[in-house]
Amino acid sequence: MSSFKDLRIVDNFYQTSAFFPMPTILISTLAEDGSTSIGSYSLCFPYYIAGKSYYAMILECRNSSNTGQNILRTGKCALNFIPDDRKYFKEAVRLGFPGETSKEKMAKCSFTLEEGIAETESGKRPLVVKEAFQVFECSWDDTLEDAYLDKERIGQLEGVEPPYRNFNGITSKFGCHFILKIDKILMKEKYYNTIINGVTTSGFPNVPVDYGYRDSTNFWYTKFKKPIAEKIPAGKEADIQSVIYAANRIDNTVKFTEEACQTLVKVPRVFLKMVLQGCVSWAKENNVTLITPEHMKIINDKRSKEKKR
Repeated sequence: MSSFKDLRIVDNFYQTSAFFPMPTILISTLAEDGSTSIGSYSLCFPYYIAGKSYYAMILECRNSSNTGQNILRTGKCALNFIPDDRKYFKEAVRLGFPGETSKEKMAKCSFTLEEGIAETESGKRPLVVKEAFQVFECSWDDTLEDAYLDKERIGQLEGVEPPYRNFNGITSKFGCHFILKIDKILMKEKYYNTIINGVTTSGFPNVPVDYGYRDSTNFWYTKFKKPIAEKIPAGKEADIQSVIYAANRIDNTVKFTEEACQTLVKVPRVFLKMVLQGCVSWAKENNVTLITPEHMKIINDKRSKEKKR
């Protein structure tokens, strides 16, 4: 006998048939008059995270929304992550409620807008939200699935007829998916320093988590609490000789000292080749032929280039 009940799956299942924690993001786009418009979203998640020529997020939204129409038209947006503040969340709920034009919503907007830092060949970009703790400035990759063809269907606000894309562009009568290339990640100085210098409990931003609409009355979210650190389980360390064996065969010109190999014994075997290849790529970019522990320290610092600046 199962301890669970079978709950019917309906439209917007993540809100109506589940408890699904999500981020709170304000997406800024360019309206037709060139002004910045803001919409609130939660269905926005990492998409390409490694192994591609770029990193990307995926956004799911209504194709008739101001945000959807603006991205279809301009291909530019900024994902603004706001901190946990009741007045901010209240404004996010207002900005996320459908029915008003961009001009009507922005006339009452309480957030402050400022210039981002990403460059663009096509000119103007949407402004970013100053109150955000981080911002992803993004460009829609409309080459995937030839989604650029959907620009011809801008303005169909009562529902779009087939054909539909599978994962990028107009994906259903009322839906859109956007694969958003991350052009820049902007970070407020306090949290920038946390990532660069090492994460501590006090260095985390106050991140709200929302649960979507649960009924016709309220939009539910949970306030931020102090993060709790849990140690990564100590796995079985690889034999140093097996690491040395793999390292010495990864490339003909770049080699590793035994001490450098020692720093890799805790890398899970399934990832060892990928990590070694990353080290070799760094070495060739920096004219290094023998990787030492000092080089490994630089490689492991994912923000080393920023520190050098």
